[in-house]
Amino acid sequence: MGPRARSSRRRSWTRALAVAFLPLIFSGFAPRPRPKLGLPGASAQPRPAPSSLFNWSHLTPLELEDRAAGLEPQSPGGRKPCFTLGGHKFQVFGGSIHYFRVPRAYWGDRLRKLKACGFNTVTTYVPWNLHEPERGKFDFSGNLDMEAFVLLAAEMGLWVILRPGPYICSEIDLGGLPSWLLQDPKMVLRTTYSGFVKAVDKYFDHLISRVVPLQVAWKDRLKYRRWRGQGGGEACRGGKTGVPLSAGHGGPAQREPDGWRRPYRRGGPIIAVQVENEYGSFAEDRGYMPYLQKALLERGIVELLVTSDDAENLLKGHIKGVLATINMNSFQESDFKLLSYVQSNKPIMVMEFWVGWFDTWGSEHKVKNPKDVEETVTKFIASEISFNVYMFHGGTNFGFMNGATDFGIHRGVVTSYDYDAVLTEAGDYTEKYFKLRRLFGSVSAIPLPPLPELTPKAEYPSVKPSLYLPLWDVLQYLNEPVMSNTPVNMENLPINGGNGQSYGFVLYETSICSGGSLRADVHDTAQVFLNEINIGHLHDHAKTLTVPTMTRCQLLRILVENQGRVNFSWKIQDQRKGLTGSVTINNMPLQGFAIYSLEMTMSFFERLRSATWRPVPKACLGPAFYLGTLKVDSSPKDTFLRLRTWNSGFAFINGHNLGRYSIMGPQGTLYLPGAWLHPEDNEIILFEKRKCGSYIQTTDEPVL
Repeated sequence: MGPRARSSRRRSWTRALAVAFLPLIFSGFAPRPRPKLGLPGASAQPRPAPSSLFNWSHLTPLELEDRAAGLEPQSPGGRKPCFTLGGHKFQVFGGSIHYFRVPRAYWGDRLRKLKACGFNTVTTYVPWNLHEPERGKFDFSGNLDMEAFVLLAAEMGLWVILRPGPYICSEIDLGGLPSWLLQDPKMVLRTTYSGFVKAVDKYFDHLISRVVPLQVAWKDRLKYRRWRGQGGGEACRGGKTGVPLSAGHGGPAQREPDGWRRPYRRGGPIIAVQVENEYGSFAEDRGYMPYLQKALLERGIVELLVTSDDAENLLKGHIKGVLATINMNSFQESDFKLLSYVQSNKPIMVMEFWVGWFDTWGSEHKVKNPKDVEETVTKFIASEISFNVYMFHGGTNFGFMNGATDFGIHRGVVTSYDYDAVLTEAGDYTEKYFKLRRLFGSVSAIPLPPLPELTPKAEYPSVKPSLYLPLWDVLQYLNEPVMSNTPVNMENLPINGGNGQSYGFVLYETSICSGGSLRADVHDTAQVFLNEINIGHLHDHAKTLTVPTMTRCQLLRILVENQGRVNFSWKIQDQRKGLTGSVTINNMPLQGFAIYSLEMTMSFFERLRSATWRPVPKACLGPAFYLGTLKVDSSPKDTFLRLRTWNSGFAFINGHNLGRYSIMGPQGTLYLPGAWLHPEDNEIILFEKRKCGSYIQTTDEPVL
């Protein structure tokens, strides 16, 4: 998903014409009259009749282990289109959880809560930048074990819709694209530019080989398609969702061909795969989406392919042979009319129903009325519309994962991806959760699973850092600096096997012998020092500052922070970080730079263990690391760091990067999973950019 600006209420002329001339196409869309729903705050909402209650107890990956058909759109003549799953009428009740934003130890908890709420499907993106941080080096371990997450969902009785990109938006750095792509000065992302599609092909060769076994086996699916082509399995007859469509309608069931149902040994729970993400809002290359469609099919994807766009961009984002789905903020009949124009006589799926929104630093925390969410989902159910709640559980932008927006001002996405979702960032229940659970329970023919227990929270004693290490003392523990006559941007640094630097900070040093007007293009923000004295700041809208006059040569230091690459819009093409041009004083270019990479990985902190840390002074300015010990009991619990007296930086617990904190707000706490804590003593390190605070506090309540 991307910034709300793309979902403007303005309508393009093509959309206006479509809506004006297609009332007849959509005349059958209105929900059938039904009894009223007796829920608090929703008494006027339609409720399915008892004969239409849902029973998916036999439509789970484990119960339907011999299925040979995935999710399929059916369009019977004279009947309302619907989806079928394994020959049964099916309606997707989906919720988004991103495995890479949730500690692996908590995947089961979040999925159980999804199931207990009444959902039948989990939807997740796959982030290319995290899975291939360097060309040809793939990481699907630990928190990035996509296959384990998908199979765990199956064990929970949940189906999976996979959104593998390559671009995913998702408010993640560069929309999930790896930053090493930007090393090519001619690179045009999200197009058929040869450098881009060659990289996509190599990534898909690896990724899709992991995805294919999580679908239906090839031979079974081909037999099933041949059988359907001969008239087998007439669809969408049943009023009851979950009832076999060949049964109970005045005739014998169609005989299934011998051998098309086999044990589900190669299969998995994936029922649909999305082609790219919201390409209609980009739409720079007509050949790009068909190229990706072919790439998925040739590598063995046999499940339902879908696209995903908001209503404004549906016409530009859909492609032939792929089911178009829609993203929306609320139930808009005009949007569904437009979807019917794009593809007539097809069942409707809302791929993203936004139940909240993300936050950026310096903005207000965004929330959405739970009653509005309940009313919209009620209408989806009554209108037999499949849907995916974005987000069911948002999780956290741990580390340097966050993306950014840029509508005139660059704003990084905050560390919390709470999203005002159905579950909180820490996995707690919300009013939205209970409203949806009551709603789903009222349309379910069987009781919902019991509610899982809450993850316990704790408040621990405050920590007063005892030791600190100024950044300047750290340089000797870094890898050798890159020596260059001119500045080199982060992505083009000759490090990490030629893949450059993706995240974190870069320090540029050079000697100067006179003051004057300093000018530099920095992305995203920089602190400027003479030796160890801060003389000012630079950013996108403040590219100059005055360097004091001097009587002897001094060391000019420019510390640049990457605050997150833009994840949406054409601006993704120009997201190179660090110093992206020459540095001048009085229009004279500076030369002879030593460039230090500060990625702050776990190996970096291992090297700091051999450093000589100092006692924390009473007053401390400038970038520095602060070390303390967080003491917990023998059974660590979730908590939240509260950094009231600190300014801006990053927090690390036992080597885990919890993410950015800032006095800018709105986020005032950092989520600390109990799963990342050790019994008793825990090492806590803050990298503070400006000035030290006093105590590091914890709380059992988030401040968002």
